[in-house]
Amino acid sequence: MNQQEKHWAAHEERGSFLLMKLTAFGVRLLGRRLLSPVLYGIVLYFFLFGRRAREAARTYQHNLAEWSGQPALRPTTARVFGQFMAFADALLDKLDVWNGRLGLDRIEINDPGQLHGQLRAERGQMLVGAHLGNLEVCRALAEMGQQVTMNVLVHTRHAERFNRLLGEAGATHLRLIQVSELDPATMLQLSQRLERGEWLAIAGDRVPLHGGRTVTVDFLGHPAKFPQGPWLLAGLLKCPVNLLFCLKRQGRYQVTLEPFAAAVEWRRSQRDQVIAEHAARYAERLGHYCLQAPQQWFNFYPFWKTDDDATA
Repeated sequence: MNQQEKHWAAHEERGSFLLMKLTAFGVRLLGRRLLSPVLYGIVLYFFLFGRRAREAARTYQHNLAEWSGQPALRPTTARVFGQFMAFADALLDKLDVWNGRLGLDRIEINDPGQLHGQLRAERGQMLVGAHLGNLEVCRALAEMGQQVTMNVLVHTRHAERFNRLLGEAGATHLRLIQVSELDPATMLQLSQRLERGEWLAIAGDRVPLHGGRTVTVDFLGHPAKFPQGPWLLAGLLKCPVNLLFCLKRQGRYQVTLEPFAAAVEWRRSQRDQVIAEHAARYAERLGHYCLQAPQQWFNFYPFWKTDDDATA
């Protein structure tokens, strides 16, 4: 990973924790209604002065428009700003999730594979989501009368501090677990959680902040790096994999649960090929859901950056 990417990663990691801490305090002190203008002001500041983030959003919108053949999705200043404002709105909804205020009347479950009925099975499964929409809404799955613990796998070093903030906000069935590397202790812990009937959730569209194995596949018509982690985990833990997308549409969240792979299996000589195939399938499904909520893609960094670009 080049120095520019390291700088971005460290900046985002610090910013994520500080923003969560600030917003968690703000919602207790002011409530969502009074806090909203503050958050919108912060996002407006980053839109005006965050050239790198603006260009990343513009590139995404351009690629989505070209890939889908929908000229109406081509980036304009208004559309790029709309993506930033959608991010601010998602932050406010995260506060409602953490504080248990996201009512079930605002959530619609699209579950053609009847996965929700498997939440109380003896052994847990894996959910692979994305920075599209609001992945935190996955907590709703644990609150719908099932009381299932959802373990969200993250790369941030601040996982334990995030957990304390979540606990203070009342998130009793959501836990963040740091997975910097797949060492034996981590694998044992995750395997034990699955055996207890707990579920694992991980984002499949964010390269680990501190480096990690990646695979390059086509995404929206251009090569992009995706993490190998979700597919390595699924193969090593021998658990089913499902996709999870939480998109906001007309003021309501549509949570889609989609079976993806009953098992991820490989022979030693075929591992890289199998992982690449799963990552490519995931990227195709991610593009499909991006079209359903074009402005809810929240990866504000050069997602399609190549090694040549890194030195520019």
